[in-house]
Amino acid sequence: MPQTRSGHSVDWAQLATDLGYHDQAHLVRDFTTTIGQPPAHYAAGHPSPMETCRRQRTRVAVHAVSFRPGPNRCPATVDRVLTDPTYTVPAVPPADTGVAWLRAHVARFSEGADHRRRRALAEDFLAAVDAESLRRPGNPVANLAEALGLPRAVAAEVAVVARSYQPHTPVTEEADAAVARLVAACGGGWDEATANRIGLLVQACDATIALIVGRQPPVPVTRRVAPSGETVEVDLADTPFGAGRHACPGREHAEALADGALAFHRLHCGEQPLLLPNAWDFASAAALAGAGFPAVGTTSLGVAAAHGIPDAAGLTLAETLALARRLVRLPVPVTVDIEAGFGCDPHELAAQLWELGVAGVTIEDGRGAGLADPAEQARLVRGVKEGGPGLFVNARVDTHWLAVGQDSTIDRALRYVDAGADGVFVPGLRDERGIAAVVDAVPAPVNVLAQLDIHTLAGLGVRRVSTGSLLFRAALGSAVTAARAVRDGEPVGHPLGYQEVQDLIVTATPRRSRPH
Repeated sequence: MPQTRSGHSVDWAQLATDLGYHDQAHLVRDFTTTIGQPPAHYAAGHPSPMETCRRQRTRVAVHAVSFRPGPNRCPATVDRVLTDPTYTVPAVPPADTGVAWLRAHVARFSEGADHRRRRALAEDFLAAVDAESLRRPGNPVANLAEALGLPRAVAAEVAVVARSYQPHTPVTEEADAAVARLVAACGGGWDEATANRIGLLVQACDATIALIVGRQPPVPVTRRVAPSGETVEVDLADTPFGAGRHACPGREHAEALADGALAFHRLHCGEQPLLLPNAWDFASAAALAGAGFPAVGTTSLGVAAAHGIPDAAGLTLAETLALARRLVRLPVPVTVDIEAGFGCDPHELAAQLWELGVAGVTIEDGRGAGLADPAEQARLVRGVKEGGPGLFVNARVDTHWLAVGQDSTIDRALRYVDAGADGVFVPGLRDERGIAAVVDAVPAPVNVLAQLDIHTLAGLGVRRVSTGSLLFRAALGSAVTAARAVRDGEPVGHPLGYQEVQDLIVTATPRRSRPH
């Protein structure tokens, strides 16, 4: 009986029968085609082909699934399968509605003339979208949808459809209903143009988020049907955007979407700490963006007080969301203070903010005069990160702000980072040794308030310095001072002129049109 170089005895005739091949020759041919080596050169150190194939139930895979070549495999092997017209995408049956209709009318699951016609439709949609316009924070599907002339809110429907899109995945009633709503959003026509418009969004969904969170390749495998009729799983580790006639038509767009989602993250990696000024309304945020600050945050005290509501009471959800909708018009990333989460489902709140185009959030573990249970807070942080994978989640540790449980600061910070936090905020920590200890212990950017000189903080390794409510309080003080000066007949100083403020609002360069 023949043996591989790994010493496994292989009954190729029996294996062919197990895999459903008509004869041994077809199996050996597919093995050689997909691997680029004949069976005798099968690499050492892998499970027997018989056991591997039985375990995987019969898939002659490229590189990672069933038959795996040695470390010197040529990437051209994958390209050969993807570019070989005899290896076709899995066929899907015709259908008139739902996910089945979508599958049956997109380029992704088509061949021949149908594929060429449908791919041309997808390419035309993408050609009308400037990839650079997608380089901004927010949910990438929402950003692409808006660029394609659809409401940003369709991102939620797209995510539902994506879970049932592949032919090997079950279709749910929820997914069928989501397709119907997407068709309605596109104008109501159940035609190929609509299908391929939706298809672009669905195919961008999981893959672009994978790029954002660093999963490589973003699409692990793709499927082809070999000439023998067997399904071949092709590992895309070396060809992340595919190759041949089914290569991703929107690579430039996908990379721009992922890059834009991470723009705010990169601001924490500069030579100097990010100085983040905190605004309380559109005018203050526009003024700060216009002054050249690369990003703007919100202050929960400012937002609450401006609406006659006490801070940290969890009562400003509506006001916070309304302000976020306005601030995403600005040409800089915006991060939002969500207090302790307003009692909302953290996944849903994060998803809503990410869909709006928000770049980050800060969530605190203070609860009145005390602290949240760190395990419970870690679950909140995890929920926020899962709901908005591209959000910069800044976990606020209130041990020093509230002067309670200060010896738990680092433990809490580490728990939150383990739960997915991208950064840690310790307001009230102003002791240089204490700051240095947190920076040394926490494997994420550390954020403090501007309570020490920024150059000192930079030397301690701090990556973000926030003004918190300082600017809001300064503005209140300046307003009262100006009023007193008028009352007392004294000079007021040099406030902005009326037209300057008008121009600030009118000409605040929008990143995009107002969200739907």
